[in-house]
Amino acid sequence: MSALLTVQGLQAFYGQTQALHGVDFNVAEGGITTLLGANGAGKTTTLRSVCGMVRTQGRIEYGGQRIDGKATEDIVRLGIAQVVEGRGTFVSFSVEENLRLGAHTRGDKAGVQEDLERVYTHFPVLRERGHQQAGTLSGGEQQMLAIARALMLRPRLLLLDEPSFGLAPLVVEEIFRILAAINREQGVSLLVVEQNASLALGLADHAFLLETGRVVMSGPAQEIRQNDAVRQAYLGY
Repeated sequence: MSALLTVQGLQAFYGQTQALHGVDFNVAEGGITTLLGANGAGKTTTLRSVCGMVRTQGRIEYGGQRIDGKATEDIVRLGIAQVVEGRGTFVSFSVEENLRLGAHTRGDKAGVQEDLERVYTHFPVLRERGHQQAGTLSGGEQQMLAIARALMLRPRLLLLDEPSFGLAPLVVEEIFRILAAINREQGVSLLVVEQNASLALGLADHAFLLETGRVVMSGPAQEIRQNDAVRQAYLGY
């Protein structure tokens, strides 16, 4: 598969503090890539860098076009959507209002309605809660809403930051099952940052391990899963 996203020599900075030190990775067209690492390794910063939300140096290409240096809103319009850690729903708006906000940059009303039906198929609980205030949803339902809202952009690439955070195991299992279906059925490429390495490696086809802002290991997810150092440090066996 050809690369949809290619990152080369990525450095990222918060003020004078450097958080990433020459990170290289890619996401295949239609593929699922996961970024693994401990807290503070630079995983979230990497996602923020792709979206133009921090100061960077290096090269970021998406669909064969350089996007480093572009404004975040321009990157979103190219078809990159992000689900941030902590969900980020508009709590005073209804579920359906949140979903329609996800499509606010689109002008195709018929397509938006079609995609609304599609996300309701993936997340039937959101159809049931359509007129309910988003702030009254459970944590799992809010995470589903955040993913569904990002899909309303009709992205080619979906970035997810800790999608399992704070959720019950059964809810997490359902969300990861839906993510796999979205990738398989709609061809949406996924870049997943996830603290639960076992879950992430079960979903992804390729993995990159970050430590202190550097890639220290990469390869097919199943090979990374079998690596003794990864198993002991991240998988617990």
